[in-house]
Amino acid sequence: MTVGHQQAVEWYRSAELVAYEPALRWMEERVEAIRAGRAAECVWLLEHPPLYTAGTSAQPEELLDPRFPVYRAGRGGRFTYHGPGQRVVYVMLDLARRGRDVRGFVAALEEWLIRTLSDFGVRGERRPGRVGIWVPLADGREGKLAAIGVRLRHWVSYHGMAINLAPDLGHFSGIVPCGLAGYPVVSLASLGHSVPAAAFDAALCRHFEELFATATVPAEAPAALAVTACAADAVG
Repeated sequence: MTVGHQQAVEWYRSAELVAYEPALRWMEERVEAIRAGRAAECVWLLEHPPLYTAGTSAQPEELLDPRFPVYRAGRGGRFTYHGPGQRVVYVMLDLARRGRDVRGFVAALEEWLIRTLSDFGVRGERRPGRVGIWVPLADGREGKLAAIGVRLRHWVSYHGMAINLAPDLGHFSGIVPCGLAGYPVVSLASLGHSVPAAAFDAALCRHFEELFATATVPAEAPAALAVTACAADAVG
């Protein structure tokens, strides 16, 4: 995909848990503002309270135990889990000005995570036909460390990536993660790496600027998105 975009990307980081439904609404409003030229592109780093999201390809039988609220996300992919200890990275970029290359964009997101993880001694890998970042395990299996699911609206991206720093991995048992039965979900903590969110965020920022050839500027995260019970688009 084309890089070298000149306008700085706003970099948001929420310190508190952010409720899902208001976050989705905020992203949709920001996407429209970016498309209309009223706002800059942005990246938003956050954590959600425990919840499941259903992508456009999610199958009902893949929801095994709806112990947490379940939301229709509108992104690509199937069921995934979000919760404390997981770094969610929402990426709102204007691909109309970045080459209109969707596959290239997803590959760039994967490369972004691979480079970031390498800073912490973790070798993240791609797998054909399986979007996300994978790591080989000592028992010969492969574990999924990060999920990627994006959506485009008029060539502006939103949703993004979820990287397992140190979430409760037992919470993934309520779903078939990304529709891939038989592959364990892992975290940096379960792999023996203790990585503070602030350190991971700093590495994300550095590699974003390198890979996308775009400067970032810190911006104040939306503080009004309190963690509340949001049932308006819950499913299951």
